[in-house]
Amino acid sequence: MALLPDSRTEPDGSALIRVLSYNIRSMRDDTDALARVITACDPDLVLIQEAPRFFRWRKKLARLARAANLVVLTGGATAAGPAILCNLRATVERSEDVLLPLTPGLHRRGFATAVVRFGGARLGVLCCHLSLQQDERYEQGGMLLDRLAALGVEHAIAGGDLNDRPTGRTFSRLADSLQDCWATAPWGSEYTWTPSDPYQRIDAIFATKGIEVLGCGVPVDQPGITQTDLRAATDHFPVLAALRIPAS
Repeated sequence: MALLPDSRTEPDGSALIRVLSYNIRSMRDDTDALARVITACDPDLVLIQEAPRFFRWRKKLARLARAANLVVLTGGATAAGPAILCNLRATVERSEDVLLPLTPGLHRRGFATAVVRFGGARLGVLCCHLSLQQDERYEQGGMLLDRLAALGVEHAIAGGDLNDRPTGRTFSRLADSLQDCWATAPWGSEYTWTPSDPYQRIDAIFATKGIEVLGCGVPVDQPGITQTDLRAATDHFPVLAALRIPAS
């Protein structure tokens, strides 16, 4: 399997970036393995779900970012779990953590969002972890699309744990408006859950139409990544995408 291209900025100002989406289960598993997986993927942006949310959560998230040669851009407890990490290629214009309406008896959900620049390319970013409850999840899918549009940028990506399969209503709602990066340019392997017996894809990265998807999938053959680390790091497989963002 060919490797995804490395990040770079093109002479015309466009940017090739690597984006990783990863449910890290509040760092309750092997955090050294988690950091090794993230580092091996060499991402410019990491869309984290289930970031630490309780005691000393900022320190825990910062420690993970530092171990993977990244910094915390936004999110965590302030977004009810989603967070965004980035490397120093990213110039951050703004960020905002958004809490979604709370349904009594269900977990609070939220979005971590930002607008960043790589070279001459400007990009909106949204990280999500959608509801386990079908109707609430569908509504949150609509809120995701609205929030992505409200970022006010031509090119944007969204990623996270959808708790829905590609045949589901919410996944389909997103894929009708955005590029499902795996379906557009499949690379690596497809299924993200569970690591012990992967049989379904419930984690995904989406991109607006003007973004070129060069490859997307679970980085099972990425140098530096082992099956042992993938299974020890958390209860989801990560999704890695290489994207070319046009100059703004």
